[in-house]
Amino acid sequence: MSIDSLSDAGTETRTVAAHRPTIRGTRHMVVAGHYLAAHAGFHILEAGGNAVDAGVAAGIALGVLQSDLVNVAGVAPIILYLADRREVITISGLGHWPQAASVEMFQKKHAGHIPTGILRTVVPSAPDAWITALEQYGTMGFGEVAAAAIRFARDGFPIHTFTAGIIKANADKYRRWPSNAAIYLPGGQAPQPGDIFKQTDLAGTLQYMADEEAHAQSRGRKAGLQAARAAFYQGDIAAAIVKFHAENDGLLAAKDLAEFRVAVEPPTRTTFQDLEIYACGPWCQGPVLQQTLNLLAGYDLAAQGHNSPQYIHTVTEALKLAFADRDRYYGDPRFVEVPIEALLSQDYAEQRRSLIRENEAWPEMPPAGDPRRCRAAVDAELGPAPNETAQPGLDTSYVCVIDRHGNAFSATPSDTSSDMPVVPGTGLCPSSRGSQSWADPQHASCVAPGKRPRLTPNPALVLRDGRPFLVLGSPGGDVQPQAMLQTLLNSAVFGMEAQEAVEAPRFASYSFPDSFEPHAYHPGRLNIESRIAEETGASLSERGHQVHWWPDWVWRAGAVCCIHVEPTTGVLAGGADPRRASYAVGW
Repeated sequence: MSIDSLSDAGTETRTVAAHRPTIRGTRHMVVAGHYLAAHAGFHILEAGGNAVDAGVAAGIALGVLQSDLVNVAGVAPIILYLADRREVITISGLGHWPQAASVEMFQKKHAGHIPTGILRTVVPSAPDAWITALEQYGTMGFGEVAAAAIRFARDGFPIHTFTAGIIKANADKYRRWPSNAAIYLPGGQAPQPGDIFKQTDLAGTLQYMADEEAHAQSRGRKAGLQAARAAFYQGDIAAAIVKFHAENDGLLAAKDLAEFRVAVEPPTRTTFQDLEIYACGPWCQGPVLQQTLNLLAGYDLAAQGHNSPQYIHTVTEALKLAFADRDRYYGDPRFVEVPIEALLSQDYAEQRRSLIRENEAWPEMPPAGDPRRCRAAVDAELGPAPNETAQPGLDTSYVCVIDRHGNAFSATPSDTSSDMPVVPGTGLCPSSRGSQSWADPQHASCVAPGKRPRLTPNPALVLRDGRPFLVLGSPGGDVQPQAMLQTLLNSAVFGMEAQEAVEAPRFASYSFPDSFEPHAYHPGRLNIESRIAEETGASLSERGHQVHWWPDWVWRAGAVCCIHVEPTTGVLAGGADPRRASYAVGW
């Protein structure tokens, strides 16, 4: 027999477009920023839980498995699709500044900056977000969904290469506080990939919440959940946090914790082609994705070609316009008037679109628009001064779930452990999201008591014909909506499978003030993954973009997780970004 007779002659072949297969299922699916978190969520689904139960389980697990980037006492914005109501709702999962905070304090004592450390603390919101989701839309108790996280913290788990690398890169930051170094630098050194990593104090904190729930469960599931919540915001955990702040010149007080509640709010919405795109409100950067899609609706992106010079130029310039509006208008709507309906109107997008030049890049952040008067730009807008500060090493994770009922869960839990001291005995770094405010009273996201910072984490949902089409999100700071946008376009415009859509090479603009203190600003900068053709970069440079090359598969390009619902069959297809430890599990 000749070797030719072993060929695939007569069969259809297809070039492999992704390094991993697209994971498909007909019953339920979970995709998370760490494979063990995905497994934790899948276990809950297999045990009969719904998408909320599974998403909360995975989200709490991420606070253990990726506690360099996600804190159990951090933030956790959530967006949900409720199949029985055919309704989308959001849970803010974002804390506010303590009542003792003021912009004047940061101006007078810290030269107009918000320093690293305890003064960045806002009220921890993730515990309340998870419990609120369970109470109103879940079926299980806190102890049930937190069981995997408790086990990972108590017994340890093999630390992933990415996490070990982040801890090593930030070792000097961890050394600033003995309580951090004791956890993240055991024996004085960063853990090596594969080392068993334990967080016994964090296990104790979660177990205490579960135990308090168990003591109250005779009064019902909701009473148990409220007891778990009280354990954090009014019990021993709150007492330890408040005591630590009092002893270390912090601002957080018992009243700030005891009176805190996350907000359950309607989402923002826009359309693109035959899709409905839902995001959290302008207290985060979620509407950036929607504004950019409104701008791009005026172009035949498919004809431009995927990742062609013209395509990258058009998308980048649209993003710049959306980010310019973010910088001027987005903030906590309870404190500032955000003209969100006007910002998301198609008429306004048509006016703003006129500022995109076919072959010429804006050399800096463009002027913001004037949505109230539906004008392309405000009069005499002066842009910010360049700030070439190095990019901060702050980040996050993500989880999405679709269950057998058709419910969808999308959440972006976050907050790092290298810029905030661990409260001794708890394993917790209470939320450092104050880093995403400004000590400038003229800024829409300036510091104020009771005010929420403008958050970068921004989970999203996409519906078609009133049902989920794509659930997606990403870590990456200001890159988040850019990576999410490209993944969505890869799917909706270029017809890529879920895994192919998240693996495709990316680009990202930095031509706007960064959300994190000290708010770096690199006019015209465009980073491109090196899998994009070199001649494409050259063509973009000719258009005026300040092109910088990323290496292949760089983690700074985001790590999108998504679930796509195939419209004709209802099959669930999960995409997990190999740029980090993401994985999809489904059946």
